[in-house]
Amino acid sequence: MALPLSDVDRFEAARPRLEAIAYRMLGSASEAEDAAQETYLRWQAADVERIEVPEAWLTKVLTNYCLNQLTSARARREEYVGQWLPEPLLDGDPMLGPAQTAEQRESVSYAVLVLLERLSPNERAVYVLREAFAYSHREIAAILDLSEAASQQIFHRAKKHVAQGRAQATSGGAVEGAALGGGAGGALVEIDEAAARRVVEEFLAAATSGETGPLIRLLTSDAIAVGDGGGKVPARASAFEGALAVAKFLRGLFKPAQAKRDLVGGSPDLYAATANGGPAVVAVIGGRVFGIMCLERTPEGIVAVRSQVNPDKLERATERWAAGDFGTPVLAEAL
Repeated sequence: MALPLSDVDRFEAARPRLEAIAYRMLGSASEAEDAAQETYLRWQAADVERIEVPEAWLTKVLTNYCLNQLTSARARREEYVGQWLPEPLLDGDPMLGPAQTAEQRESVSYAVLVLLERLSPNERAVYVLREAFAYSHREIAAILDLSEAASQQIFHRAKKHVAQGRAQATSGGAVEGAALGGGAGGALVEIDEAAARRVVEEFLAAATSGETGPLIRLLTSDAIAVGDGGGKVPARASAFEGALAVAKFLRGLFKPAQAKRDLVGGSPDLYAATANGGPAVVAVIGGRVFGIMCLERTPEGIVAVRSQVNPDKLERATERWAAGDFGTPVLAEAL
């Protein structure tokens, strides 16, 4: 049965917020779209006139759908080929959600999205709703069928896990700590578009110099490099650890070779951009985004280099790239 236009409009007005919540919950734009659409189908089937607070009802339905998806995702990711990384979004994408406060901007940073994978589904839900969307604990309790006290405890535990992940840089834990949100430097550096371009230009100059020294000077001692090819594009199954290992890897990665061009279908143009609020190298071949390399930077230097090259996780970025103006490449036909 078709909904009255007013009810369709009410849902469509809420869709951007719902997709932004789901993206933070699931780390995937396509899955976030699916979650919002499933919520719409349930809205369509509901007796809308009896729903007193539509926003609360929609958020509850969406969040619980995402919780179910997170539970099943853990089993799916055990079978995933190589490292699993979230889907990066280019800045300006409405799915990134609110960015008025430092907490909101940090909650969708690539480093924190990776870190959220360590949280339990309930911890992730509470953290996202409270930190990124400023829901009260009373509202969260109603959404998740918890007590307010339980919501507060879960939020405190989630924040503690995030903080520990960000600060972790001890021997034997440096890779995990850096990969999940911070190495020795700890705090992320907030960055604007111009600053992001300078970071990327400096990084690419070092990476294409043919030497490890310039790269080592940009990296923290506990830096890591990790990539997600999803079994469709070659990517190392385990992270490179330490500044020297990362520098050697990057030096080889950015060395031009015909075999690389044959593998990726051409020689990519490399652009400076911001993705999830941080500096990123965007590799584009024939208008298609082939890869996004997110650079996590602290006051001490670059602590993590995370590359998303799984084509399934770059479709939205390619669509946005085609619709926007991202300037001229830092390096044309770089490889």
